[in-house]
Amino acid sequence: MSGQLKRLEAVVEGRVQDVGYRYFVQMAAIGLHVNGRVSNLPDGKVKIVAEGDADTLEQLISALWQGPRSAVVDRVREQWSEATGEFREFAIDIEA
Repeated sequence: MSGQLKRLEAVVEGRVQDVGYRYFVQMAAIGLHVNGRVSNLPDGKVKIVAEGDADTLEQLISALWQGPRSAVVDRVREQWSEATGEFREFAIDIEA
């Protein structure tokens, strides 16, 4: 599957808000050359939409489980599909 771009939508549960988790994800994604976005959800979870090579996205999932030191990750739910190419960078969605 190498070389084929995939889209990962992940929802991370645990203590993942107000602990620098979105910034951690952004830095991991940029380091892996993955495009997409990360945002807080109203229910305390964090959502990640990322596109890249499948093997690279698997590395991102490993980082999602780790998180920053102050985070506690209880669960990472994954949904895979084909990449859409809509992203040109990896950004943090800021709440309005």
